[in-house]
Amino acid sequence: METDGSNVVGGMKYKSSSLKLSSKAKRFGLLKSPKTDQGTVDAEFATLLDLKKKLASITGEDGSAKSKSKFTLKTPKGTRDYNEKEMAIREKVFSTIVSVFKKHEILSGKYGEDSKLIYDLNDQGGEKSGVYDPMIANSEVVKIMCECLTAFDIGEYIVKINHRKILDGIFQICGVPDASIRPISSAVDKLDKLPWENVKKEMTEEKGLDPNIADRTGNKELLDKLFLDQSLISNNNTKTGLNDMVLLFKYLEIFGALDKISFDLSLARGLDYYTGIIYEAVAEQSGPPKSKDGNQIVRKTKKDSDELDETTVGVGSIAAGGRYDNLVGMFASNKKGNIPCVGVSIGVERVFSILLQKVALEQVKANEVEVYVMAVADGLLEDRMKICSELWDAGIKAEFMYKNKPKLQPQFSVCDRYQIPFAVIIGRDELNRGEVRIKDMRSKEQGECGGASIKYSDMVNELKKRLRKA
Repeated sequence: METDGSNVVGGMKYKSSSLKLSSKAKRFGLLKSPKTDQGTVDAEFATLLDLKKKLASITGEDGSAKSKSKFTLKTPKGTRDYNEKEMAIREKVFSTIVSVFKKHEILSGKYGEDSKLIYDLNDQGGEKSGVYDPMIANSEVVKIMCECLTAFDIGEYIVKINHRKILDGIFQICGVPDASIRPISSAVDKLDKLPWENVKKEMTEEKGLDPNIADRTGNKELLDKLFLDQSLISNNNTKTGLNDMVLLFKYLEIFGALDKISFDLSLARGLDYYTGIIYEAVAEQSGPPKSKDGNQIVRKTKKDSDELDETTVGVGSIAAGGRYDNLVGMFASNKKGNIPCVGVSIGVERVFSILLQKVALEQVKANEVEVYVMAVADGLLEDRMKICSELWDAGIKAEFMYKNKPKLQPQFSVCDRYQIPFAVIIGRDELNRGEVRIKDMRSKEQGECGGASIKYSDMVNELKKRLRKA
């Protein structure tokens, strides 16, 4: 048998201290003789107390060992715990994204027997020919993003759209060297966060751009004029980008998403791999919340924790994406052709932060129970179990109290605490008549023991009808 060395040492210390204490106690008894002087008695008594303290520290009787055994649970840095209501919000965000994505299935996602029905024809460049016409997939991805953000119910939002080729063309017209276009793009992307002076400083001092060229790129009036200037139209990049944007806006109008779109020339998306349209969604509530007097609330951490209080933090963009024709091809074994892609990423944590600010946690339903089966008087445990089983078989989420004879008030309290919308109330008399009562727990007008009496055989259909309306 294996033993911990510390336990062995601890056991030896305990045994040694116990023997010493026992020996001293016996000796102290002998010292009670009238012939023993008081000084010797006091010295032995002090030694006895010292041994007693040592023994207590080993056994933990003085509380010191107990205090050493206590520990505090803390989440690792970079992670956090969520309570049940916060998790309900997060799960809603994920389920919303999944449900929207499932509505937009693609043929290339098929596999097995279905995949054999799809035939790919490759053109001379190695790309699949005739798979999609220009901008159709781009517009659908933007539509998907809008569907998700609308379903989140985060309030008003706007999707800023631009085209990398338009930006590249404008930079070329302004005289920005080709090697500096990507670094300058990342600086321009900060125009919605920093004043022009700061962006210009980054362009000139950090990126090495000529100050005169920087002034030309920052002039918004000049950008408006560039669209009317023949030099803009004559640039291949800007011409291609403008034609793509015209087609994109046409398709977005058909999809009913144009009212959420803003053509923003300052949007640059600093990542190098974007090759076509780029977009970024910003919610009205993306900025830090303000106090009643209109002043911005200072960031703070939760009490007794290093964790940042998300209700006091601005979140920036909540979704972003674009076209990237070269990125996937960089990792492909076949280098003959590009692999065109368009996509979007949704900032789940940022959406969660907005919903956390917007929703009162007291109103969040942390469970999915739809019906609570309760009984009056006799408890009727077996009948409650039978009714729950029937509801489960019918696909209704139901629960009951795991007690033989629960009191009525605690059963109602469960419905209130967990926001269960409906209750099935049974009693001996109702069951003898083949009836049950269904009570809408959200309505206080029915009284505590109210509800509509219906036939037992109609219970499932009646509940399904009410749940559809709820």
